[in-house]
Amino acid sequence: MLHVVLFQPEIPHNTGAIGRLCLATGARLHLIRPLGFSLEDKYLRRSGLDYWERVDVHQWDSWDALRSSVTAGSTFYFIECDGGTTYWKSKMTYEEVYLVFGPETRSIPSSIIDAERCLQIPMREGGTRSLNLATAAAIVLYEAVRQRAML
Repeated sequence: MLHVVLFQPEIPHNTGAIGRLCLATGARLHLIRPLGFSLEDKYLRRSGLDYWERVDVHQWDSWDALRSSVTAGSTFYFIECDGGTTYWKSKMTYEEVYLVFGPETRSIPSSIIDAERCLQIPMREGGTRSLNLATAAAIVLYEAVRQRAML
């Protein structure tokens, strides 16, 4: 199964759009608190439209709580602007793959990142410093879906 993890997301419409992506791909969405909004937020609902109730979403009080619930053999990938490997060079065909994205205004804490599994979405030098969170999630999640379809 594919999992999308949002570490302390701050913007409701990004989370709503990512929830919609998860529903479209069959991925599970994990939200690690604190959230920068309420799950009842009208912007979250607007982005997720009437699909939100069908999204397989789990909330966690901390990173450690999520990690302790994960089965052995699961693989985590951390998507960061300065990741060491481009996302398409990683193998996302393991049984349980977790794609971890940080909050919109800061990086994933270095204390939880596995440097060997830190991926980047390449961008033209001198362009933007980052992509919208929902856009980045869509790019990487659909690559994982593509790789799994090739099996």
